[in-house]
Amino acid sequence: MTYLLARRPALDLGTFARAAGMHPELVRRLVALGLLDATPGPGGDLSFAREQLAVAARVRRLHDGLALNYAAISLVTELLDRIAELERARRAPSSTGDRQWD
Repeated sequence: MTYLLARRPALDLGTFARAAGMHPELVRRLVALGLLDATPGPGGDLSFAREQLAVAARVRRLHDGLALNYAAISLVTELLDRIAELERARRAPSSTGDRQWD
């Protein structure tokens, strides 16, 4: 027997913008800057995975809370992701007992 996994439908630009509390033009700008991932649909319409709402919230917190411009936000998010990756690696049990750092 084969089971199909239910996929959560992607959000269109308007729905995503409302859920993120952003203007659709700002959302388009963040996609163009590479801060948000979107999939172009037929006719060039953008659709977003629901997980991108958390990314949008992070971008908004960094912009509003620290008054960072969008270029700086890109750098800060990359650094925060790298720190999280290193912390996960540090907490992961090692088979030899040694920890490897890049």
